[in-house]
Amino acid sequence: MINQLVTLIVDEGKWPAASLGLALLAVAILLYRRRHSDFPTRRRVLAAMNLFFGVTIGTMAFGHLLAVTTKLALGTLEGSIPVLYVIGAVLAAPSWSLIYHTRSALASGDERGRATLVLNAWLALTLLALGIHNLPLAAPAFFNIGYYLHSRRVVGWAIVTTAVVFNAGLFIGSLIFLASGQSFEQFSGIE
Repeated sequence: MINQLVTLIVDEGKWPAASLGLALLAVAILLYRRRHSDFPTRRRVLAAMNLFFGVTIGTMAFGHLLAVTTKLALGTLEGSIPVLYVIGAVLAAPSWSLIYHTRSALASGDERGRATLVLNAWLALTLLALGIHNLPLAAPAFFNIGYYLHSRRVVGWAIVTTAVVFNAGLFIGSLIFLASGQSFEQFSGIE
């Protein structure tokens, strides 16, 4: 039983699908709970987009930190321990802050735009600094920033539609990755 749990924790193929599934569930709960609220639709949509991205990356960062700690405890960790923990921390802090920010933005009735822009930019730039292969994971941040900055209704709808289609594709891709049973390097053709 313990060996199966350890295998589950360190299997990088399971975290993307689990993260996206959990994010979808969090957004569904948010929208269901706020379905009769008097908040403007734009604020609810922005909150949902930020929550989806924050939960996705926050769960993956948690998984990374958990896998690093598990491998360290087992003596199977390869690479620099401080660097691996820093990678997890620089993704966890802004993503968890984005989740909290979503709640506080809805509670206060204030869009809190500067925090939206800073947290999304921080996450996107961090993901891209870790490698261009993270562009699909960083893209939702750019949708969130674009949605916050848009001023025309048709542009907002275009951004939301593109974000939904993109995230659905990302989720389907993560399920294919999960079903392949391969490592990220094998799946992407790097190895």
